Order: sequence, then C-alpha cells, then structure tokens
Amino acid sequence: MRTIIHADLDAFYASVEQLDNPDLRGKPVVVGGSPDARGVVAAASYEARRFGVRSAMPMREALRRCPEAVRMPGRFDRYRELSQQVMAIFRSVTPLVEPLSLDEAFLDVEQQVESYGGGEALGRHLKAEVKRVTGLVLSVGVGSNKTVAKIASDKEKPDGLVVVPPGYEADFLAPLPTRALWGIGPKSDAKLAAAGIRTVGQLALADPTLVEKLFGSWAGSLQLMAQGGDERAVHPVRERKSVGAERTFPQDLPDGPELRDALGRIAEEVSQRMASHGVGARVIGMKLRYHNFHTIARQISLAEPTNDAELIKQSAERILSRVAKPDDRFRLLGIHCSQLAPAKEGGQPKLWDV
Repeated sequence: MRTIIHADLDAFYASVEQLDNPDLRGKPVVVGGSPDARGVVAAASYEARRFGVRSAMPMREALRRCPEAVRMPGRFDRYRELSQQVMAIFRSVTPLVEPLSLDEAFLDVEQQVESYGGGEALGRHLKAEVKRVTGLVLSVGVGSNKTVAKIASDKEKPDGLVVVPPGYEADFLAPLPTRALWGIGPKSDAKLAAAGIRTVGQLALADPTLVEKLFGSWAGSLQLMAQGGDERAVHPVRERKSVGAERTFPQDLPDGPELRDALGRIAEEVSQRMASHGVGARVIGMKLRYHNFHTIARQISLAEPTNDAELIKQSAERILSRVAKPDDRFRLLGIHCSQLAPAKEGGQPKLWDV
C-alpha cells in the first residue's frame, strides 16, 4: 500500500528567528519587507497569527493589526542552511523526497514504513529528528496520496501529526470546505458555492455533468481528488523551469537612472541564482507593473543559454526602452528567465526578438 508523507516546518522563517534569538520566543514575529517600502509578510509566528496576520499580507496592514510585532527583514542564507539539514533527515529515511519549498516536502515511504512500525511511528521519528538536529517543529501528515497527506499535515498545526488510514480518505476529506483541495482558489470556490457545493464531500457526490460544466477537462481529476483519489507520484528531482526576481519600489518610478540601476541589481541577482544551479536561460522575460497596477510581460530570446548578468540586463533594458513612455510610472519591476539549460562558457550569445 502506497504511503505518502507531507512534512511541513511550522511558521518556518519566523520560527528560525525565534530559534536563533531567544528574546523573540513567545513574541509575535513577522518576517518580510519594510512597511515603508510596500513590503509584504513572508512568514508570521503563531503569536502574530492570533492577531490575523498572514503570509502575503502587506506589512503595513500586519503591523496595524499587531503593533507589538517584531519585524525581521529575513536571512535567507540561514533559512537555506536549516532547510538543507531537514531535507537530509528526510533523505536518510527515503530517497523519494520531493521538496516543494524550503520548508515542506513530500516523502514516498511505501518501502520503509513498516520497518519504522507504521505511519504514525515514522511521523514521530521525523518530528523528533528534526527537533533534535535543528530545534525546529515539524508538522506531518500521513496518507495514501499527496492530496490527503498535505491536507492532513495542516490539520493540527502547529506541531501536528495526523494519519489517515487507507480506506478512510473520502471520510477524512468529506467535511472539509472545498477550498481545502489543491487548485481551488477563491474564484473556483465561488463557482462551487453558487452551485450549492460547499464541502469536499458534496463535490465528491456531485453530478459529474455539473462539475464538467464548471471546470471543463479538469472536472474528472478534481472530483477524483474529492473522493480521496490521487495517483500523482513523488518526484525526487523537480526540474527548475525558471529563475527570477522582482522589486516593488517605495515610490512609483519613471524610466530613468534610478529605475535602470534597480534593473541592473535585479539582473545581477538572477544571474547569481542561475550560476549557483549551473544553468543559463534562452529566454529573458520582464514584468512591469504600472502605478495603476496594470501589469505587462515581455520577453526576448537568445541563441544560446546564458547567466551573464550584463547580457540579462541588456535584454531587459531593451524591453524597457520599447515599452516605457515619458509619462509612465512603475511600481514593480521583475526579470524572469526561462527555457533553462546547462550554461555554456565563452562569449555572449546574440539576441533574437520574440
């Protein structure tokens, strides 16, 4: 019987800050950008969440809701260091580990679970090892597939351990709101609610014709998921499809030296990220958000993959020069590189327009 674990570090970035600074323990902590620079919350401790603070919330709103919160700018080298230690613990149990981010992963433990005494015992082993090695708290969900395991890991956070026995998948999912399922966002949730479907159980039993009318070709997979089925495999190596970075400015900027300097810094950051993975990009894309939140994306193709910062900057500047008008003001700038391939040594490739 297939056994999948979803393991998720609780409030990871904020928990690391509390771990490394004992004075922060028990206090509301938020990690993210400055409220004066349109920063957003990357993570919030559970003490801050009690005030309604959530990830992706504007930092200004987070500090309004919780004035006593301690804001930390983030230390991503430290987060990566601890993440690597946690992933090493996972891989000591099974080679089939699929990281989803720095703080969560799927593990296929079908071949190992019995030697640990079952799913609950293995979950407790992982939690104890992560706590012993890093000092961090891990929540674990155990089930027969990815959908069930991921929802289970979130069920009793923080410090949760939920095991869904084989054959009980549909019963476990049935009372949950439809938005608990992967892929159901606010718009899809509203569609289902308008059709009188508010729980996963209702979706599982709904007329397939109705679900198809609402979601088209995705309907079958969605309804199967609601019924507790999910055949997706755990992929230990996830192909990196793009590398990017972007900046939101404290004040809207016109095209000029300040905007171009920001573009150069973003290009350098993207270049370093690609170089660290030994890849280059054949497509250099640019994202521009205007003062009125209108957003456009443009791209340029290269003859060969590159991670050269200067060429990335030149490509982005070429796009910017094409679209920017004298009265334009920009609130966000981003560079996103795709069609990745092993980087080549040597000269800079020529540009091709797309």
